[in-house]
Amino acid sequence: YYSSPLVLCYLYRKGNVYSLWHSLLLPPVPSLSGWGRWRNSEYQQFISILEETRKNHTPSNKKKLACYDFDFSHWPADFSWEEVSNPFLIAHSFGRRILYPGSVYLLQRAMRPMLQQGQARLIEECEGQRNKLVACDGNEIDTMFVDRRREEGLHGQTLVICCEGNAGFYEVGCMNTPLEGGYSVLGWNHPGFAGSTGVPFPQNEANAMDVVIQFAVHKLGFQLSDIVVYAWSIGGFTASWAVMSYPEIQALVLDASFDDLLPLALKVMPDSWSEPVMQYMNLNSAEQLCKYQGPVLLIRRTKDEIITTTGPEDIMSNRGNNLLLKLLQFRYPKVMTDDGVRAVRAWLAASNPVEEAAVYSSYEVDDDWCVSVLQSYKTERDVFFPWSVGEDMTLEGRRQLALFLVRNNFIFHCPPPSTT
Repeated sequence: YYSSPLVLCYLYRKGNVYSLWHSLLLPPVPSLSGWGRWRNSEYQQFISILEETRKNHTPSNKKKLACYDFDFSHWPADFSWEEVSNPFLIAHSFGRRILYPGSVYLLQRAMRPMLQQGQARLIEECEGQRNKLVACDGNEIDTMFVDRRREEGLHGQTLVICCEGNAGFYEVGCMNTPLEGGYSVLGWNHPGFAGSTGVPFPQNEANAMDVVIQFAVHKLGFQLSDIVVYAWSIGGFTASWAVMSYPEIQALVLDASFDDLLPLALKVMPDSWSEPVMQYMNLNSAEQLCKYQGPVLLIRRTKDEIITTTGPEDIMSNRGNNLLLKLLQFRYPKVMTDDGVRAVRAWLAASNPVEEAAVYSSYEVDDDWCVSVLQSYKTERDVFFPWSVGEDMTLEGRRQLALFLVRNNFIFHCPPPSTT
């Protein structure tokens, strides 16, 4: 397309009149192709279903439309932020192609066959419902909802909203984990990913997360207390924003996530860039997370190459450790004194379950005693975090409670992937 003027000039100068005439005939070809497609009975049926769905947006029409794969920009909108007005805005950013490589067209094009297969599986095997949501910034957010409420089981009434990583898509991302557990699941793609429009600036990410939650409550019929947010890697930013903004959400699970982007950014860019990163790319998940009062589970990957600052072999450079420590220090400041932090760091430095157990037993942690202390404090006071539990404890008691909180409430070690 862009080189055609040069090609025409070249053919003219060479005197190749036949080739020049042939090139001039090429533009009508798409029109002829469109005419042929319009005459096709299957295509006519598709157009008919599309137009009928636009006029009458019923579940039966949507189910028929879901049988076709076409440009998502023509998919009728299922929900708009205008139906419920409470937008949230976050600061601007830059370098989004580095931060969110999944928004790069070439990567999406290379992954398209895989994404098509993943989407077809969700629709055909899981009876997924594809929906287009319109955020307050005008971006159209591509989502997939799998409803398990009518199935037998204990988990279908709980909705898990999944937030993907920087190169993740709901078609092939972390939706599979809660689906295997029997939960109802709502996945969505970042702005600029697959069918979603826009670019994944932090402000746009927050707007997208906001309309997803509003859609889950006002269109799908879930209560905030029925929702669990599950995030992978950089998805922890939108997930922590969600629980900060909607504190009634039942629980949060962060898998391979980090506390702050800056230390990871400085691993691959000059120190002089720190100020622009802080000003325009402030993905401080820990700050948002500490404003949430509900249950939190952090999952740390033992051999993580992405969120470590010195390399996967140095497990203490994993920023998931920092996320955990900041959360614990905010919630239990009297427990997480210098001695408590040292005990936790010793446990975090363990590279396998055997070493973890050795550290835990060396402090002679009494699990039953820790449970009774926490339950008594909650029953007697029933207050919001931060708690003052531990202020009248012995040094040994604070260490025990610190290790108990880490081991039983917040972090789980995943073994490295198998090489076989």
